[in-house]
Amino acid sequence: MSVDATKPYDDSNIFAKILRGEIPSKRVYEDEYALAFHDIAPWSPTHLLVIPKGHYVSWDDFSERASDAEIAGFVRAVGKVARDAGLVAPGYRLLANTGLDSHAEVPHLHVHILAGRPLGPMLVRNDTAQKSGDA
Repeated sequence: MSVDATKPYDDSNIFAKILRGEIPSKRVYEDEYALAFHDIAPWSPTHLLVIPKGHYVSWDDFSERASDAEIAGFVRAVGKVARDAGLVAPGYRLLANTGLDSHAEVPHLHVHILAGRPLGPMLVRNDTAQKSGDA
């Protein structure tokens, strides 16, 4: 089921439960702004999730309501997690889904860090986009 990013934050989501320690996670980083852990259903050999500690549904919600310190702390945490995992030289992908069309599954902002193999194109291009020149 996709998450409607315009709905209020739901404190019963799985990431809220992980933050409260109600559900275990294999943590790789934590500070006052963010928590990072391994995805339980990885899409690549390295698949980490980084979540802010605040209650934000999506990137849109976060960028509108978070404090400057929360935003800087979260962005820095994402970079630190990637560096600490040794992903900078071989490369990695950051992915943050927002809204129904993106198929976001958890109503808590999270960034996927995907790495460990060639990841291919970001999206499969459809014929319409290729013919019209849209990128």
